[in-house]
Amino acid sequence: MGCAGSSQAKGDGKKIRKPKPWKHSPQITKSQLMQMRDEFWDTAPHYGGRKEIWDALHAAAGADLTLAQAIVDSAGVIVQSADLTVCYDERGAKYELPKYVLSEPTNLIGDS
Repeated sequence: MGCAGSSQAKGDGKKIRKPKPWKHSPQITKSQLMQMRDEFWDTAPHYGGRKEIWDALHAAAGADLTLAQAIVDSAGVIVQSADLTVCYDERGAKYELPKYVLSEPTNLIGDS
């Protein structure tokens, strides 16, 4: 009985889901998307919050849904938006993730 609720005890019980399909304007290539992601993750910890939470969110962003759920639960991340775009840590620090680090846009163009 205790195990069933324990995964929800650290968060608010919100299950992670994939972000809704979205388009980037203007269209970008896969290499541009990867560069944007690298820049975000390199600079994100400098905007506040704890590095270990940023690391957990980075790992969760690249994982399948089951593993991502386990990562955020074990790190004590409070999921405000089920697609991980808005999260908090146990101290109340806010972590905002742009869609481009969580999924690819539907209008992604191939590298030439």
